[in-house]
Amino acid sequence: MIDRLWLVLGASFAFSGMAAAAPDSAVPRMAIIIDDLGYQLEAGQRSINLPGPVACAILPDTPRATALAEAAFASGKEVLLHLPLEAMSEDGHTEPGAILLEMSRDQLANTFSANLESVPHAIGVNSHRGSLLTRHPGHMGWLMEEIRTHGNLVFVDSYTTHKSVALQLAREAGVPAVKRDVFLDPDRSPETVAREFRRLKELAKKSGVAVGIGHPYPATLALLEREIPKLGDDGIELISINELVLLKHKQMTGNAAPATGPVSRASKETR
Repeated sequence: MIDRLWLVLGASFAFSGMAAAAPDSAVPRMAIIIDDLGYQLEAGQRSINLPGPVACAILPDTPRATALAEAAFASGKEVLLHLPLEAMSEDGHTEPGAILLEMSRDQLANTFSANLESVPHAIGVNSHRGSLLTRHPGHMGWLMEEIRTHGNLVFVDSYTTHKSVALQLAREAGVPAVKRDVFLDPDRSPETVAREFRRLKELAKKSGVAVGIGHPYPATLALLEREIPKLGDDGIELISINELVLLKHKQMTGNAAPATGPVSRASKETR
């Protein structure tokens, strides 16, 4: 376990896409999220043990959700609710706690609240799958209103479809949000993960900030264990997702957003 908590910063606005200019500091920055945690304890703990402020995105109502959320929080890692949203192809399988297009507003609100309760200490939400739901402004508008009413939560659009309206509606609702720039492991081969990690670094250097999402696959975790400590040598700083949102706010407005801390809560197109 890490003895000290990583300090995290929040923001009060949402922004779409990557800003062209670098942040105030010349140092390129990136944030990394590990998705799909909650089923396997060993892979989840290995993800939590990654060096630096890597965020842990935990699926609701999964066997290890609460235990991993508590362990991540105790280790100073940010916890995200990895919220299942309906995809274009569900392949006959719907994740527990999924938000579906057939839901009424009340059903959506109740499902979201139950999901948030099942993942303690969540400081934000990121989408799981969602290539269908994220293109529907009605349901995404309801969802952003629910996120806003549950406190200082951020939203990360995993961006599984270019037709996503999530960031636009987050901005309209006043929810701080960013989108994923790179999937580190579109397949599980070490060569692919290494290539996509290089692409993430290049994007951070070009744009100033970048967001990468990976999964608890052996090749992904092995690369991050090896390469995160070397980021300083590449002139890149790994920061929390909350801090990245703050930097994007400053890029767009020149003003710092209010700081927040972790909130403790009781206990590819077809994605």
